[in-house]
Amino acid sequence: MPDASILSSAQTAPPNTAPFSIEGKTAIVTGAGSGINLSFATLLLSRNCSVLFADLSLRPEAQALVSSYSTPTQGKPRAVFQETDTARKEFGGIDIVCPGAGVFDPHWSNFWHPPGSTESRDDPEGGRYASIDINILHPIRTTQLAISSFLNPPAGQDKVSPTNPKRVIIISNVAGQVANPITPLYVAGKHAMNGFIRSLTHLDSSLGIRVNGVAPGIIKTPLWTEHPEKLKLFDDGKDEWASPEEVAEAMVRLLEKGQLEGRTILEVGAGVTRRVEMLGDPGPQGRGVRISGATEEFEGVLGRLRQEGWGKSGK
Repeated sequence: MPDASILSSAQTAPPNTAPFSIEGKTAIVTGAGSGINLSFATLLLSRNCSVLFADLSLRPEAQALVSSYSTPTQGKPRAVFQETDTARKEFGGIDIVCPGAGVFDPHWSNFWHPPGSTESRDDPEGGRYASIDINILHPIRTTQLAISSFLNPPAGQDKVSPTNPKRVIIISNVAGQVANPITPLYVAGKHAMNGFIRSLTHLDSSLGIRVNGVAPGIIKTPLWTEHPEKLKLFDDGKDEWASPEEVAEAMVRLLEKGQLEGRTILEVGAGVTRRVEMLGDPGPQGRGVRISGATEEFEGVLGRLRQEGWGKSGK
């Protein structure tokens, strides 16, 4: 077990309150082609922060945004779309990294659809889930690369320090505070992200690298609206959407507010944003953080498990 003093200091590490403004900065946002990440990138651009959109593809609204900011103009932010990391070449350096790409319990990489089953694309011989790679390994490795970039800047640029701070913002979810038998891989991934964010607390005060996160509730994005199997969990009479713009606003607060020290996670619901405590937190609060159809959906999971041969190849 870790020493108790280490655990205690992880909860009380002082914030680095050196001023940080997104104005004039450069950012990489993965998954910026749609949803929360697109709203975040839009807000950054509106605040004169250049953005590299790193994604597999862009939705039409994202493509239109990139096109409108693509021409280099003195004193104006730029937007560039690349499938790979080319921020140094395009902008000369990086100030903000958001490893925002994620998936919400897809049928093709799902605990209840084991590798080898007809729905799964995971290799039964590979010992991996694609959803875990995307939701856990991607943000962890991207954060490593961001820290390396901050510590080893291009020639002529200052290295990160408490007086020259840099930022990493990670997208968790309210699933990281609860349990859900329908989406165990997604829940595991978001619990992992919460622990990861909080474990990097001391980078803020020691090196000027702040790693924070947002925990959105039920956000109206294509992850929901373009997947009927997920939309059936949402009851229009009982449940409420939060907006991706609300999440983006919370993300900018985490970048700029001095007292939101490294390890801070802000939960975002419908009209409600609050800090998620590491210990003794009451769990998701307010509107837009819960769905009503979970019980009925889990009955379907149990029905599948009761079928003969569940988990065997082709089943």
